[in-house]
Amino acid sequence: MRALVTGATGFVGAAVARRLAFEDIRVRALVREKSNLVNVSMLNIEITTGDLNDVDSLKRAVVGCDVVFHVAADYRLWAQNPNEIVRTNVEGTRNIIDASCNYGVKKIIYTSSVATLGTRKDGTPANECTRVSLSDMIGVYKKSKYLAEREVEKLIKIKRAPVVIVNPSTPIGPGDQKPTPTGRFIIRAASGKMPAFVDTGLNIVHVDDIAEGHILAMKHGIIGEKYILGGENMTLKEILVIIANLRGHKPPFIKLSHNLILPIAWISENWTKVTGGKHPMCSIDEVKMARKKMFFSSERAQRELGYTWGSPNDAISDSLGWFEQHGYLEKKSHSLGYKI
Repeated sequence: MRALVTGATGFVGAAVARRLAFEDIRVRALVREKSNLVNVSMLNIEITTGDLNDVDSLKRAVVGCDVVFHVAADYRLWAQNPNEIVRTNVEGTRNIIDASCNYGVKKIIYTSSVATLGTRKDGTPANECTRVSLSDMIGVYKKSKYLAEREVEKLIKIKRAPVVIVNPSTPIGPGDQKPTPTGRFIIRAASGKMPAFVDTGLNIVHVDDIAEGHILAMKHGIIGEKYILGGENMTLKEILVIIANLRGHKPPFIKLSHNLILPIAWISENWTKVTGGKHPMCSIDEVKMARKKMFFSSERAQRELGYTWGSPNDAISDSLGWFEQHGYLEKKSHSLGYKI
């Protein structure tokens, strides 16, 4: 069996490629011409150069593949040019699934996100069926992923595209070289640069568990269905305490209101625009998102795929260890043992 992985040089895509290689599946990775190959440099895989918006390159990539894992996405919560995010996430997704359908791919695993799903006002975990609309999407990234998922659903219905959708929650762990917005948050917290926090929550999961979920979706997923690949629902305070314990410093205990952070985010965004930076320290959309607790249930994936996940402490520890090893953080080794 041969599998194509888009986004194989990225955080989740590299984890999926590693897991496929472990299964003795021949892996072909679609990479852009100037992609950093460090995440796949130790894997025995085939590299093909292309772009999600270059249809000819996609044809070359999918021909001869039995399954396609479309993991690639522009995961930025802020960009100087937001249209770049939409083009990659919506048009690029349509292009790769079209190509897969046209050249005989038997199964496609599309990596969506819990960002496309609804949340519950009472803070209880949402699932794949929780009601949601485009108007609920905050920011260009969430909007683009929501629209991309709708495109996938259309292709399933109109072209009978053999797609299984997976919705990962908040992955952390080794290989976050860019790093992702979540990775930048962990680095700031671990560096003692987060003196306060807001009342919010995330569903935390090890990136390797998400990769395993992709394999299970390939083996057991039902065409046209979607599965949340998540882990533990945790408040931001709980996450910060674990990071502080692992790094050996005191966690922040000051809780700020979202309205107090908004002006800071506005200043940060505009300063980034003026200076031409890649991303602000804090964006307005991030603050708005934080008003909702992103809590989700992976019960369906457990029941239908056999999906499981490990301890969030281990996931955070692995993430910090990788960031330390690769120079994003100074190395620390002791713990103060603060309680949540």
